[in-house]
Amino acid sequence: MKNDLQKESLKQLLLAQKVQLLNKMGQGLGGLSSRAEAAADLAPTEQSHAQNMTERDTAFAMQEHDREELEATELALMRITQGIYGLCLACETEIPITRLLAFPSAMRCIACQTILEKVAGPNAALH
Repeated sequence: MKNDLQKESLKQLLLAQKVQLLNKMGQGLGGLSSRAEAAADLAPTEQSHAQNMTERDTAFAMQEHDREELEATELALMRITQGIYGLCLACETEIPITRLLAFPSAMRCIACQTILEKVAGPNAALH
């Protein structure tokens, strides 16, 4: 079981991560705005159509990743409140502190996450 200092440190890390993500999303292309607004920002007339499409796709992918990361962070904060943070959602074993320090929003131990990624692919990393 993690001690109170470790739990509080991880909570502060998650809160800082949430603020950082919100700031990034607010400043980034599209950020908290819609995809249409992001596309309008990326469409200068002097650029080629292919370049515009590539930039839009990149901006949308980054925006989607940031939203998924924010959701994972908020879920981790909710698990802290519920008293289940740091327990693997699949096998209910304790997630090592080293994993949580590296990836504070981790929902699974490494073994269960590895199995999930083999089945669902690398996009399962944040879910």
